[in-house]
Amino acid sequence: MREVAFVKKNKDRWQLFEDVLSNKKNLDPDRLSELYVEITDDLSYAKTFYPTSNTVVYLNSIASKAHQKIYKTKKESKNRLVSFFKTEFPLLFYKYQRQLLISFLVFAFFSVVGMFSASNEGDFMRYILGDAYVNMTLENIEKGDSMAVYKQEGQGFMAIGITINNIRVAITAFVFGILLSVGTLYVMMQNGIMLGSFLYFFYDKGFLWESSRTIWIHGTIEISAIIVSGCAGLVLGNGLLFPGTYSRLESFKRSAKDGLKILLSTIPFFIVAGFLEGFVTRHTEMPDGLAIFIIVASLFAMLFYYVYYPIKLNKQS
Repeated sequence: MREVAFVKKNKDRWQLFEDVLSNKKNLDPDRLSELYVEITDDLSYAKTFYPTSNTVVYLNSIASKAHQKIYKTKKESKNRLVSFFKTEFPLLFYKYQRQLLISFLVFAFFSVVGMFSASNEGDFMRYILGDAYVNMTLENIEKGDSMAVYKQEGQGFMAIGITINNIRVAITAFVFGILLSVGTLYVMMQNGIMLGSFLYFFYDKGFLWESSRTIWIHGTIEISAIIVSGCAGLVLGNGLLFPGTYSRLESFKRSAKDGLKILLSTIPFFIVAGFLEGFVTRHTEMPDGLAIFIIVASLFAMLFYYVYYPIKLNKQS
């Protein structure tokens, strides 16, 4: 290939790499790594066929800058976690908004199914929530404290226990995605029906407002993060179902890696939700205004980080 044709063919890619190195644009770390390999391949090619040309000097220059930046990044590994949540993950998550929407719609649909089923079948709530929970809650209602369940354990133990349980649910939703996404959809269905039955139970007893302003203090983040973990499972499953131009194994590896990153992104939110449930939700005497503020702020945080911010960051890159 003539040098002019070689430059014309690859100059856009080289310019993109320069823009990333000068922080004018952002790229997913995986794509950046691929780009670096491509640049070094181009450099090797140029050294072979145009050893005395300016193209070699140019490519050697940007490859050296990239190497220095990568080395510096390794030395500053303490910032890796911040970089992941601030840039790497949001850029990655942008392309999975469709899976997030599907996870949400399935969860929401089966929440409605849970409400409808509970309203038409008296024993349905006991089947879903369990006799022990229903009987305990009925006793609490008779005692005048329908939300007493959140005050029974010590704050710290409750927060830790809830956090561990929520992370377990999230891992299940992710891992079950290996069953061609059907397993993940089942987990979303199961949790959606449970939530719908729970809400109808308190509606039927005349405590919908009291229960809602209480459980959504922690539930806004908790349920949102579970839906995101459902998205992670769908990403995993879709890698097997729709390999595209990759081999099915390679597609699975890539989707598993991306799905795991999505799952990991939920852990801080589960910790926050666990803290709220253990230390804040129990204070049912708090003013309605404060409870509503926490709920709205939580919803804003989840929508901002998982919907608005990835879109905004992608437009800037």
